[in-house]
Amino acid sequence: MSSFFAYLKSKSFITNVFLAAVTVLVVVLIIIFSLNYYTRHGSGIPVPKLIDMQIGRASALLDNQGFAYKIDSVYLPDREPGTVVQQDPDPGTNVKENRTIYLTVITKLAPNIGLPDLENTTFREATATISNAGLKLGDTTYRSDIALNHVLEVRFAGQKIQAGAKLPKGSRIDLVLGDGKGASEVDIPDLTNQELDAAKFAISGAGLTVGTITYEGSITDSTKVVVKSQSPMKTDSTTKTSIGTRINLTVSQGN
Repeated sequence: MSSFFAYLKSKSFITNVFLAAVTVLVVVLIIIFSLNYYTRHGSGIPVPKLIDMQIGRASALLDNQGFAYKIDSVYLPDREPGTVVQQDPDPGTNVKENRTIYLTVITKLAPNIGLPDLENTTFREATATISNAGLKLGDTTYRSDIALNHVLEVRFAGQKIQAGAKLPKGSRIDLVLGDGKGASEVDIPDLTNQELDAAKFAISGAGLTVGTITYEGSITDSTKVVVKSQSPMKTDSTTKTSIGTRINLTVSQGN
């Protein structure tokens, strides 16, 4: 054992350890410099700034500098078609020759999207849905209906359209909303020969009011009283009356 420790302290052992360490260091340095040379670490061509440039000019610049490129498109209604809006890698990045540069360019043709279902939604809900779908709100008009500020119809270019209709992205659509008042006039129901209870139900259902009831002749069975005439009555020239109008009835004993 003493001879082993004596060897560790010997000049030859120390010399061998030193030479081994130097050898390892040299090998590591050779590997590092070889990799740097092979990969051209820290060298390359800076990518030019292409954003906001027209694609024709951008592609010519890339061709002159030896870059390849691929183009994707996006539709933005408020920007000029053909403008580069994104690039990868970023401007100023050092890359090798023939590196592919990815560009996103504004297209002229808007993609078609499906109209979301807006009927019976509130105006606020419809506005948010329209924006999220990539559409724009056009004109709003009102129509007599008890549903205040609810969408009754959706129109595009003057025509009524249904949910799912294909429209160019960014299109303006018009909404027809309820005014909360309902119709000012309703159809006059024809009550002749109807039993009195059925006539009363029809009057109420039409938004009208039962007026004076005049009985003709003797009434022997109150469950079989029928309408003989009414006022106002439906004619060729008069088919509607104001909502809430009193309908007067003349009734008699039915069979």
